[in-house]
Amino acid sequence: MPSPNRTLTLSATGGLYAIVKLAQDAAIPDWATQGGFFSVTRTADELSLVTAESNVPAGRDGSRGWRLLKVHGPFGFSEIGIVASLANPLARVGVGIFVISTFDTDYLLVQQEEIPVAVEALEHAGHRILHLELLTSQESTRSDRNDL
Repeated sequence: MPSPNRTLTLSATGGLYAIVKLAQDAAIPDWATQGGFFSVTRTADELSLVTAESNVPAGRDGSRGWRLLKVHGPFGFSEIGIVASLANPLARVGVGIFVISTFDTDYLLVQQEEIPVAVEALEHAGHRILHLELLTSQESTRSDRNDL
């Protein structure tokens, strides 16, 4: 069983993201599925969307200002502690995260204003973060990169 303290490599991605909640029975809006990264999850209680902030129509409620970090995978389903090895150091410094898991890997969303503290905590825990310049670059407002 892998240690929850394992060292992982993450990549910063450009752009800001938004997390939007719609009614459980709402249709999936076209704007939510544009760009190189988006997530749509429907439950009995809600339709949850993660998409480029620039895709979200003006006036639509949601939580904006999230940055995306991709965890380099793939990881087998039997590997234990992947998310914990990232969440624990962030929790210790009071950084909240929104996690999206896929078949191969995980993605962390961190609020823009918490990025400096998050990067420091993750690096202090031994993790490696690539493309940090995308988190501070003025050009990082584009979220339609297809190289995620």
